[in-house]
Amino acid sequence: MADSNVISTNRKAYYDYVILDKFEAGIALKGTEIKSIREGRVNIKDSFARVIKEEIFLMNMHISPYSHGNIQNHDPLRTRKLLLHRNEINKLLGMLTKKGLALIPLSLYFKKNRVKVELALAKGKKEYDRREDIKKKDIMREERRYKINM
Repeated sequence: MADSNVISTNRKAYYDYVILDKFEAGIALKGTEIKSIREGRVNIKDSFARVIKEEIFLMNMHISPYSHGNIQNHDPLRTRKLLLHRNEINKLLGMLTKKGLALIPLSLYFKKNRVKVELALAKGKKEYDRREDIKKKDIMREERRYKINM
């Protein structure tokens, strides 16, 4: 994934979840959705993926209506199908049967003029896990500050 092509990231995901595995998936989109995404009018912060009839769908991803659109504009929060190979879907189905695991999008980006989403198989963090992460970050920040001042 090239950083120059990143459209949107879900920074909150790293705070709320422990990332176990990552997958790349395509998204089935409509024409006005692509135009809105190219304008950067997309939000994946509260979105998640769900398995429905052995297919994976992305829920709650907000793509604003296209600014120059007409009556053909899309619903901003519609459910969008994710495009994965059958063996990847089967692997995810097997992993998602474990309690406490979720599929969440980490980032949305262009790859060869196609919109891709980086999905993560994640486990929710407890409050004490979050506090530990904050402590580690503070310690690292202090160490860097100390090295710079020397």
